[in-house]
Amino acid sequence: MPTAAFLNADKSIDLKPAEAPDLKPGQARINVAYCGVCGTDLHIYRGHMDQRVKFPQVIGHEMSGTVAEVASDVTTVTAGDPVVVRPLDPCGQCGACSSGNSHICYKLNFIGIDSAGAFQHSFVVPAHTLHKLPAGLDLRLAALIEPLAVACHDNRLGRVAPSENVVVLGGGPIGLLNAMVAQTKGARKIIVSEVNESRLKLAEELGFLTMNPIKDDVVKFVEAETDGKGADVVFEVSGAKSAIASMTDLAAARGRIVIVAIVPEPAPVNLFKVFWRELQLIGTRVYEPQDYEEAIQLVDSGKLQLDKLITAEMPLPKLADAFKSLDENPDHVKILIDCSAG
Repeated sequence: MPTAAFLNADKSIDLKPAEAPDLKPGQARINVAYCGVCGTDLHIYRGHMDQRVKFPQVIGHEMSGTVAEVASDVTTVTAGDPVVVRPLDPCGQCGACSSGNSHICYKLNFIGIDSAGAFQHSFVVPAHTLHKLPAGLDLRLAALIEPLAVACHDNRLGRVAPSENVVVLGGGPIGLLNAMVAQTKGARKIIVSEVNESRLKLAEELGFLTMNPIKDDVVKFVEAETDGKGADVVFEVSGAKSAIASMTDLAAARGRIVIVAIVPEPAPVNLFKVFWRELQLIGTRVYEPQDYEEAIQLVDSGKLQLDKLITAEMPLPKLADAFKSLDENPDHVKILIDCSAG
């Protein structure tokens, strides 16, 4: 019987057998290879999402794996196909779904948060959530496709174009991935603002300009690097009130500010600067199928230095250690869990 890691409300994790339910029409069973621990998982671990998660719960959604079996009516994938899961299961009936925006469904079931996720040996998902991977693609790197798809979605909605100046506020995994995707779009200068020195060093290794808002005057730094113009696109990925307060000062005339971070409480925004420079504030959330396909192509191309983002790998029985390490060590970027081990 497959093993699953159940997270409890007290932060403990129990490894125990998980039943393998019979497949319903439209479903597929996946043998999980790797699953990344993301910021949302850490929020759940810290108790910030208790209103959505029913403990004990198997979480995790940044996964790669192989199809084990499919229901008789599924024709899009077959047993043995390498896949990733786009973990969105919309209702198909609400206002967002009926307008073609099912990724932000009003009643969205986010697999791995609202229902069982991928920190287990195998799990069952709707077949419509699966994206097939190119033959031979490293399943370890494929586990980064989900967060990379977030960055592809952010860049697409932010309309990053060649020769533009880009500022990324926050140098965590999603911030760095946004910078990396902007690089593939031909951005001229990419500046990453981050307070953690280890992450700043990594951003520099990836080829980006960096600044530390604790030490640097962020506005003057951006002005100097852009010849006084400002940033054509600002990605706010930190959720920090100080960054939100500064983002409108960093944008060029008619610049785009892309809100990526989850900001649970209202934060002051300088709307006068939005008016004065005709700025655009763009909200982004998760991804759409085309963003997943772009992310898959980018991983398959080998153009991105994704290996540099993986700071640790652990087997499934060590998931509790992974959460504790992420919670206590801000130098970590991405921890991958080998769900086939242990």
